[in-house]
Amino acid sequence: MQINTMAEMAAKGEAPEILFWVGCAGSFDQRAQKITKAFATILDKVGISYAILGKEEMCTGDPVRRAGNEFMFQMMAYQNIQILNNYNIRKIVTACPHCFNILRNEYPELGGQYDVIHHTTFLQQLIDEGKIKLNDAHSFKGKRITYHDSCYLGRANDIYEAPRKVLEALDAELVEMKRCRSKGLCCGAGGAQMFKEEEKGTKRINEERTDEAIGTSANIIAAACPFCNTMLTDGVKSKEKEDAVQVMDVAELIAKSLM
Repeated sequence: MQINTMAEMAAKGEAPEILFWVGCAGSFDQRAQKITKAFATILDKVGISYAILGKEEMCTGDPVRRAGNEFMFQMMAYQNIQILNNYNIRKIVTACPHCFNILRNEYPELGGQYDVIHHTTFLQQLIDEGKIKLNDAHSFKGKRITYHDSCYLGRANDIYEAPRKVLEALDAELVEMKRCRSKGLCCGAGGAQMFKEEEKGTKRINEERTDEAIGTSANIIAAACPFCNTMLTDGVKSKEKEDAVQVMDVAELIAKSLM
């Protein structure tokens, strides 16, 4: 895909409408790269002017701060803020709730003031404005979709409706798990748990959450976070249900349904 970097746009004296913050998972994880491509495909189709930082983008520092390394976090954050401010970035869209939360809520005290939007909210805006047109032939009619609330999107930032409204536009049957919205269960990856060995217990959190999702008889588990996607996919594999249940990001579902 031909995607502009901020450096390329700045060299031409141009400024994008939004900066797409890809994040570590969206850049390096093979599964999450598909989510990145799906969201970029939507932006291209809709005609949104956007750019990425490319090699100038560093990790936001969320995992190291959650793991307790404040010094490393501040080094990473200040470097990112310097780059963002140099480009005079005002609006950032990201497909990762961890990046979204820290850029929106924790960067301002270090001098990084931006309008940060999660990709589900941005997709809802595009649908509401009539910019995203969905193809009935590729709709998910007859499919049952259950949505898993990411902790950093839901409880941390109170975003529950946007992803559901996007999924409702697909014309599928949206079914809720018993624990949803503010009572939703973590996928097991938050708080830097994604990058460390788990503590011993009777059951893995991702397997418990997957059991709840499978219990809705959904064909698709919709996620809005690359970490959640990984954990739920592992849960589906551990239950040997890959043929019956797919784990997909909200952006992938929309990209598949575009006219």
